[in-house]
Amino acid sequence: MNRRHFLGYSSASLLACALGSHALLASAPAHAANPSSWRMPDEGEPHAATWLAFAAIQAIWGRKLLAGARDSQARIAQAIAGYETVNMLVREQDYDLAYRLCGAAANLVVAPLDDLWLRDTGPVFVEDALGQRAAIDFNFNGWGNKQTHANDAKVAARVAAHSRTPLLHTKLVLEGGGIEVDGEGTAIITESCVLNRNRNPGVSKAACETELKRLLGLQKIIWLPGIAGRDITDGHTDFYARFAGPGVVVVHSDTDPASFDYAVTRRHLDILKTATDARGRKLQLIVIPGARSTRPRYRTADFAAGYVNFYVCNHAVIAPQFGDTRADRYCRDALRDAFPDRDVVQLDIDAIAAGGGGIHCITQQQPA
Repeated sequence: MNRRHFLGYSSASLLACALGSHALLASAPAHAANPSSWRMPDEGEPHAATWLAFAAIQAIWGRKLLAGARDSQARIAQAIAGYETVNMLVREQDYDLAYRLCGAAANLVVAPLDDLWLRDTGPVFVEDALGQRAAIDFNFNGWGNKQTHANDAKVAARVAAHSRTPLLHTKLVLEGGGIEVDGEGTAIITESCVLNRNRNPGVSKAACETELKRLLGLQKIIWLPGIAGRDITDGHTDFYARFAGPGVVVVHSDTDPASFDYAVTRRHLDILKTATDARGRKLQLIVIPGARSTRPRYRTADFAAGYVNFYVCNHAVIAPQFGDTRADRYCRDALRDAFPDRDVVQLDIDAIAAGGGGIHCITQQQPA
């Protein structure tokens, strides 16, 4: 995905990150006698709630885009609230505005914030075989120190505390948007993000796999190359490939030859066509091309017009529409086929897309 907000970026901070090194020695909650038993549920499994973080600071977004992003967030919160509980972090000074826009759709929780990308700043929830849950803090560092993040670095712990979930620690640095799992031992992850030296300098792919398998209950990781340095996330998985269920993957295809993602998405398709999951199944691929045109109001060079960044909540899929009638309809029909037992709700999220992200980027599920 293409989040382009680079407030607080400096070459010195990136260099310091790149020169560092650490071992992946993690600590677990006191009750976790066997941390290898953790499992990250598939997004389609039942949720207790969805978490969001309202808006962001104007210095990052700018006045016009920030107002539009707030309106988009309210629409998303209201849509999800029709299916499950919505908890929304909000800065104290934005509380009245958030309440006015969201009404009763969201339970507002006051917390300091820098930005709205809760998928990345919030915790990743896992569970064990006994039904005990934990929340992993993946040490958010502003996508490799590209953006100010003093407040957002504490969001995972705040959400865990508010949801009364024990916090699970690791020295691995990554974001929730870089992980896609099927709940049965398979993950799809982009190398450009997780293996990037601006997050995990000196960490090998093998060491990274060992830690992710321990934390998320994985048996197999399908690595996609992604692309580093072209967007603030360094190519998050959730803009490229998403599980619709075990063995079924929804894949983004960029059809614009002038786009840097054109070759990337084709390479990803080639890899996924020959890949198998942890149970040996060949993947069924559902390819959804991006929109070719968008509404003019928020159109920018960084507009994230991909449909794969949808969010699966209880009994529904919340997906974007961009004003490209043919592409919007294709997305709706493809998601109905992929999720036949769920409603497909499409929303105008243009301001958030202009900020380089989507619905999945601003949400995080708390399993039931």
